This record gives sequence, structure tokens and C-alpha cells, in this order.
Amino acid sequence: MYITQGAFSFLPPLTDEQIAKQVQYCIDKGWAVSLEFTDDPHPRNTYWDMWGHPMFDNPDAAALLMELRECRKVYGDRYIRLVAFDNGHGWESVKLSFIVNRPKEEPGFHLERQESAGRVVRYTTRSYATERPAGQRYG
Repeated sequence: MYITQGAFSFLPPLTDEQIAKQVQYCIDKGWAVSLEFTDDPHPRNTYWDMWGHPMFDNPDAAALLMELRECRKVYGDRYIRLVAFDNGHGWESVKLSFIVNRPKEEPGFHLERQESAGRVVRYTTRSYATERPAGQRYG
């Protein structure tokens, strides 16, 4: 299953050159860029582990690509996303995020249906990846 989260998620995986162009766009806008990784990409799992520190006042995309290569060496079997944060007054939020690395196998999600009184139907999604302990979910 191909996880679709963030910008560009319905496109084929971006090349490093395309990632560099997006990073440069973020830098030109004055946004801080950072990398995050996880082995549980559930849509409600918004707190991914951060790789290093956010890059404020970064002059070009080369530094982030170097960090991305290092992150892929250690966590290449997990999801890695790039996050661009706007710290401008009135915004203070993420302006752009997209996945820059995926595991070779993406197990997907199971949809659980629960029926309650009065025609109430609730749905819960559960990641197949969480059937294994953390750190052993991929690969």
C-alpha cells in the first residue's frame, strides 16, 4: 500500500534533485527545514522523531541533502519526511511537508468497522506495521 501523506503524495517518489528544488523554495521563503522519521505512519501520528535540529538561516539546499543522506543511512528502512516551518508572526506553523523516503514494503492499514446503537457506525484504522514491535516493523 502506498501511504499518501503530505504534499506530492500522489506523485511518484521525488528524486534528490527535485527534493533540492523544493528545499530551496522553502529556504527562499525563509522557512526552517527539518527531517523527521517514523516506522508508524498512521495519519494521526503527527509526532515523528526528529533527525537533528531544524535548519534556521540555512543558505542553500545542500546542507539538508547531506543530512537526508545521513538519515537514510541510519533509517533508510523507515518513512522520512521533510518539514518546512514558518516562524513568521501570525503563522508559527508547518507550511509544507512531504515524504522523502519510504520503506521497501509498505504494509498498509486495516479498517475496523464497529456498529453501535441507533445506526451509529464507527471506523478505526490500524496500521499492519504496528503488529511488530517498534524498530522491527520494516525490513
